[in-house]
Amino acid sequence: MRDVSIVGIGQTDVGEHWETSLRHLAFHAIQAAMEDAGRPVIESMYIGNMLGGQLSRQLHLGPLVADFAGMRGVEAIRVEAADASGAAALRQAYLAVASGTVDTAIAVGVEKFTDVVGSERAAAMASTLDADYEGAHGATPVTIAALLMQRYMHEYGVDLANFAGFSVNAHANGALNPHAMYRNRLKAEGFVAAPVVAPPISLFDAAPEGDGAAAVIVTTTDLAADLVPTPVRIAASAAATDALSIHDRAKTLHLQAASISAQKALDQANVSVEDIDLFELHDAFTILAALSLEAAGFASPGEGTNLAVDNAIRREGRLPVSTFGGLKARGHAGGATGLYQIVEVALQLRGKAGDNQIADARLGMAQNLGGLGGTAIAHILEVTH
Repeated sequence: MRDVSIVGIGQTDVGEHWETSLRHLAFHAIQAAMEDAGRPVIESMYIGNMLGGQLSRQLHLGPLVADFAGMRGVEAIRVEAADASGAAALRQAYLAVASGTVDTAIAVGVEKFTDVVGSERAAAMASTLDADYEGAHGATPVTIAALLMQRYMHEYGVDLANFAGFSVNAHANGALNPHAMYRNRLKAEGFVAAPVVAPPISLFDAAPEGDGAAAVIVTTTDLAADLVPTPVRIAASAAATDALSIHDRAKTLHLQAASISAQKALDQANVSVEDIDLFELHDAFTILAALSLEAAGFASPGEGTNLAVDNAIRREGRLPVSTFGGLKARGHAGGATGLYQIVEVALQLRGKAGDNQIADARLGMAQNLGGLGGTAIAHILEVTH
């Protein structure tokens, strides 16, 4: 297997892009990544998309996006893994280059959520769950997440206020991110007093769904050094699955796929959790932030919220997370979310994160979850400047 590095990154703002189609959003991210990489020749394209068929009435995104981006004829395939579609697209691009099949590939994540509202969007989001045993009973991701949060609070004796630090931190960082959907700051007391969506999950506890696109260009590490001044090496790429239904899992409060993918990635990169300088986790709900920290090995079971309470997750803390606002403030752009995470880690490692920059970042992890953890994909990136 060949070493693979990132040479180009691009992103759009996350928001309500009423006048912009899927193809246009993808085009803007692709063009930004191409400009960043010095316009290399792309041999294959992998497009992460979650709900294009249901919400935009558009599938077969491969030829649509490739043609509109001026790459007609290039191999282009849509990749779907629910919310983890973006990271899945990057993994396919990584494997294509690592295997020697191609020298240069692009992963694109794109989603349009806001054209559809209310019950239609809720039903589409529910398709990430088990249709027979969860969706058929009216369950949605937020209601299942609420059950997980209730169980966590009961089992570990944790109060709602213990989760506030995750959202407070995300909004503090999102306020500095020009691409974020929400740039307002949040106080801990506001988190606790927010309107309830599904008890105990509140309005300030769940990530907003927005439209957006992000793109990442990868090539061999040998070629990367001649293309850009600061290539970012993909030190590890790993994926895993768990039972789709929560009730089928061996341990309800253990994200097994997140644990497996994180450990595989750490082993592949030959590093430990103590070596990771920042962690872009999948904070679609604050309970997932706590469970992800525990599954990846940054905290023991039941102690994930302690990192938020102790402010360890802030940019100046020992394990910065959601450094550009995470899903909570940057916004959750479905199939693009995993690639936003990669773009953000790459910016940190390049030292180009602007007001969101953390000090001395050399090794970063991003973990993208599909649904409530049925799929988990982890990447570790490094820079050697």
